[in-house]
Amino acid sequence: MALRVLLLTGWLLLGVGAAVAHWFGPGVDGRKLDRVALHVASAEQAVAAEDYATAVEAFDQALKALPDGRAAEARKLRLEKAKAQMLAQQLTEAHGDLRTLVDEMAADPAADPKVLAEARSAQANSQYYTTWLMRLEGLSRDEWEPEIEAARQSYRLLAEQADKRGDGAAAAKHREDLESAVRLARMELSELQGLNLPKQCKGCCSCKGRKPSVAKGPPKKNDVRSAGGAPPLDDSGH
Repeated sequence: MALRVLLLTGWLLLGVGAAVAHWFGPGVDGRKLDRVALHVASAEQAVAAEDYATAVEAFDQALKALPDGRAAEARKLRLEKAKAQMLAQQLTEAHGDLRTLVDEMAADPAADPKVLAEARSAQANSQYYTTWLMRLEGLSRDEWEPEIEAARQSYRLLAEQADKRGDGAAAAKHREDLESAVRLARMELSELQGLNLPKQCKGCCSCKGRKPSVAKGPPKKNDVRSAGGAPPLDDSGH
């Protein structure tokens, strides 16, 4: 049974350097704006070069340079930082940061619904990969099932929300993610061990179990997913 590798979707930081001025608008100290724009541009370049650890550091610097009272912009940067963390062998940190971000935004009626949806999707992805690791580490179903169930609920909610706003492509993508989460929960451990470890899981642990186990046997299969409205294929887990 093949599992889709859920790549981070809607990478908002692409082109975000040019959008920084729009975020702030007129009347903001130009030097502060310049610093934020510089750090965001550095993060964007690092992502393009697949240097995700550097991207995480650049987002940290952008957040530190951000003027006070810019909660909406800070949330965007926190989201992009978490996305980079998941590709920088910092899955545990991203998992916790995304939980905090989603809880905070869900409780704020003024939160940007688009950013909240992106954050919820990224959080579900982090739960998906955390489940993958927990299963390889030998944790019991009682321990890993709450993670994948939370991911399933988020994917289902995101699909329903996309349907309501008439975004068929997004709805299809979230339903494919939901199907992948269901497959991950149902897959036999031996099958899971026979798949390549996703990039988002390499060098990581769930901090709840032992080192991931690897089954001996024939060469591993690539982690594949269906085409259509899904995010780009990440088959780099060789």
